[in-house]
Amino acid sequence: MKNRSTANILWFDELHRNDVDIVGGKASSLGELTSETNIPVPYGFATTSHAYRYFMETSGANTKVDQLLKSIKDYEDSNELNSVCKEIRRMIIESPLPADLTTSIKDAYAELEGRIGQKEPFVAIRSSATAEDLPDASFAGQQESYLNIKGADSVVRYVKECYASLFTKRATYYRHKQQFPHEKVALAATIQMMVSSKASGVMFSVNISNGNDQQIIIDSIRGLGEYIVQGIVTPDDFIIDKKTNKIIQKSVNQQEVELLRGTDGGVQEKTIAPNERQKPSLNDDQVLELASYAKDIEKHYGCYMDMEFALDQITNKLWLVQARPETFWSQKKKKTSTNSEGQKIKNITDPEILVKGLAASPGLVSGSVHVIENPKDIDQFKDGEVLVTSMTSPDWVPAMKKAAGVITDNGGMTCHAAIVSREMQIPSIVGTKSRGIAAMDVLTDGTIVTVDANNGIVYEGKIDSLLDTRSKKQPTATVNTEFFAPTATQVMMNLGNPDLAQQYASLPTDGIGLMREEFIWTSFIHEHPLHMIEEGKSNQAVKMLAEGISQVARAMAPRPVVLRFSDFKSSEYRNLKGGEKFEPHEPADLLGWRGASRYYDPKYLEAFKLELAAVKKVRDEFGLTNLNVMIPFVRTIKEIEKVTTLMKDAGLHRSAEFKVYMMAEIPSNIILADQFNQYIDGYSIGSNDLTMLLLGCDRNNDTVASLFDERNLAVKRAIAHLIKTAHQDNKTVSICGQAPSEYPEFTEFLIKQGIDYVSVNPDTVKDTKKNVAHFEQRILLDKATNKGRQSRTNYEW
Repeated sequence: MKNRSTANILWFDELHRNDVDIVGGKASSLGELTSETNIPVPYGFATTSHAYRYFMETSGANTKVDQLLKSIKDYEDSNELNSVCKEIRRMIIESPLPADLTTSIKDAYAELEGRIGQKEPFVAIRSSATAEDLPDASFAGQQESYLNIKGADSVVRYVKECYASLFTKRATYYRHKQQFPHEKVALAATIQMMVSSKASGVMFSVNISNGNDQQIIIDSIRGLGEYIVQGIVTPDDFIIDKKTNKIIQKSVNQQEVELLRGTDGGVQEKTIAPNERQKPSLNDDQVLELASYAKDIEKHYGCYMDMEFALDQITNKLWLVQARPETFWSQKKKKTSTNSEGQKIKNITDPEILVKGLAASPGLVSGSVHVIENPKDIDQFKDGEVLVTSMTSPDWVPAMKKAAGVITDNGGMTCHAAIVSREMQIPSIVGTKSRGIAAMDVLTDGTIVTVDANNGIVYEGKIDSLLDTRSKKQPTATVNTEFFAPTATQVMMNLGNPDLAQQYASLPTDGIGLMREEFIWTSFIHEHPLHMIEEGKSNQAVKMLAEGISQVARAMAPRPVVLRFSDFKSSEYRNLKGGEKFEPHEPADLLGWRGASRYYDPKYLEAFKLELAAVKKVRDEFGLTNLNVMIPFVRTIKEIEKVTTLMKDAGLHRSAEFKVYMMAEIPSNIILADQFNQYIDGYSIGSNDLTMLLLGCDRNNDTVASLFDERNLAVKRAIAHLIKTAHQDNKTVSICGQAPSEYPEFTEFLIKQGIDYVSVNPDTVKDTKKNVAHFEQRILLDKATNKGRQSRTNYEW
């Protein structure tokens, strides 16, 4: 009998779900289906964690890896880390496998030929890390997979490629930060018959949108399943009733491209013929066959299941290629059945306070806590949950869009979580650590809480008395039309999420003063622009970017929309798919490679050209000439000259119909405004960054948060000087920071200085409109009577 602890190779039919420590999660799951059910699973085997350690020890690779890792002086130095990791991977790939391990892999591949009945079959080789004594370690997505591999020698080579992928820069940095010794981690590789998929997808044995466990949901696309994971193609959607075994809902979506297996290896994208795009990827019989498998797998595992499938284009056979327990609804059902009475609190007079923080975005809401430490786990976040984390960044926006409320350990009123929550009108409390107790230390998944973001308090349970108060305060319907007096100072709106444009279009706003392009990348595209260029998907990037921009421009037309070109920091770009390869590790990226400095840099230039192409497409092809642009974080006159030249080269010329604005957020923008004027049509003051740089105060640092104040005289003098200098050359000045929303008296100051417009978040548009009208009327009245209040403050400098 085979000794499993020292075996180099184990077949799927020798494996079970509890063999994760031997072959990793992928192979153990496939083994369970193969050995214990009649579900069709593509034939395959796995190299073991023992085989990996055997190779690393006998080849001397362990010693060399230790030496190379110890040579790293600074893990934050991206170039040094990349160089060392590259050398480790080269060394592993060039090290020979032990002869008996090589023979075992080749013999297993030959046996696979017999099982499949095909000479040198194509296989998929997927890696899976296994950690010893590290139950909290998470290595998902850090190692590589290789599709469409053929031939025994190639299989051996790609097994070593899998081994080497343990030492990518990203994975090595992660283990270092988590203090995981590299010798504690091993790698198994699954070698599985490659299904030449004409369709593939995912299915759940519970309706994940609402938790209905009497329904099965199936999403499918044409070709290989990578495009459903990446969100490139919108899948067909089927809902099946478990009892009647009938399809009760079907949504077939147009699919323009598919990813297919290459005839000689690799994969390739193919454009689907126009007359084929509306046809479903699965027929009804195939949908019902999959549903029967889903029921069988759920019965076998005894819990809700998350599964992946593929439809072979040659044999038309359906294969199950993965199955794992579904987590969210399973856990929620368990908590509901065991703790429903304890979690629901009704009218009580003294509810328990769990944490306190800064009331960043007002509102009252109750929901189930979901704690997320790492942005790679945001896809687990469900609609209606309360997001609890350390701090958000742009790649968290997809989760925030689904959140009932947001609670963070860190941050102040101008942090990312606060700004985005206000714009999206999500009740939000930030900086709980600064109030004594960090939310992540006391709040746990599944806990029902009430978030009082009006006062910065999180209560245990659902507090009906508070929520009832909220509902009573909602305005009742009225037949009277709300009146807003016309104002000389325009009131515009900040917006990031294109999906909200139509909802806010009816507000009394004069247009969009700030549309953040970053939202489109994080919410709809998800990939680093340079990665997309490398993958040959430039046109797709331009198309998706243009679609997001046009959604806002169309909703607001004919009112103007000002799109700010991308202003990600390197750490934020790195979180987009493929970003690790292109982004440096900067110790202070808020002051690093961002804004204009990227656009003309040869390392990023081609990515900026995608943004320019998208703007041109929206204006020229879609006819949305109300779209204008804004350039962020311009440090020098030379920079604005370079960027505007690039725009001209792309066919985007400043004119009466196309305005080019610049963010005024750096002291040099104020001091050199008379020189910047010649290149632009106006400025938009970014009061957050401007205040930070004028006062030398990190706006994301809780320790000095009390010193951060846009109303400081230094900031006001800078703004007054900018308005005066800009108006001398007939340039406009606006403000898109938080100050006008927070402080009505600041709005009064801006109007008295002659600002052209203010741009505020949607929830404060109406109040700001009324405030602006009031202050303008007051100024006129004071001028007429000559008896107005006199300010003693001198704003000259």
